[in-house]
Amino acid sequence: MKVSREQAARNRDKVIDAASGLFRTHGVDGVAIGDVMQACGLTHGGFYNQFASKDALAAEACTRSLAKGADRWRAIAADAAADDVAIAIAADYVSVRNRDRPDTGCALIALGSDAARRGGELASAFRDGLETLTAILETSSPALSRDAALARMAQMVGAMVLARGVADP
Repeated sequence: MKVSREQAARNRDKVIDAASGLFRTHGVDGVAIGDVMQACGLTHGGFYNQFASKDALAAEACTRSLAKGADRWRAIAADAAADDVAIAIAADYVSVRNRDRPDTGCALIALGSDAARRGGELASAFRDGLETLTAILETSSPALSRDAALARMAQMVGAMVLARGVADP
């Protein structure tokens, strides 16, 4: 049975969202296409009607995840006092929520190794998301240069990688 364009678009969004959570939880290599499709209640065969490859899906999932993170940071920036934006972003990022929920946490924490190993579309999506988040952080405080914003990003992501890597909350 053929699905409408609208239903196909909704299915595609479901696949990207499911893949995003699964890839952040288990890594790209730890998730099969069948796992993603099963999580959506869709058949494996429909995957290739929507995506050229697993790598293409991983890149879209990374892009969507990091775009949601950028939206979150913009909302924090809009709500925080001007001199507290960078602190508010850091407090939100270096959090129990981000540490304990890889499926909804930042893709920079979860997919850095995958982006480095796989390269290609995923690495490009990862880099673009990092650039966007760094720019938000840089503009959050007049005292933060690009280098300082990158250093702060590295500190936050590194802290969360280490926090997830130890078995002691």
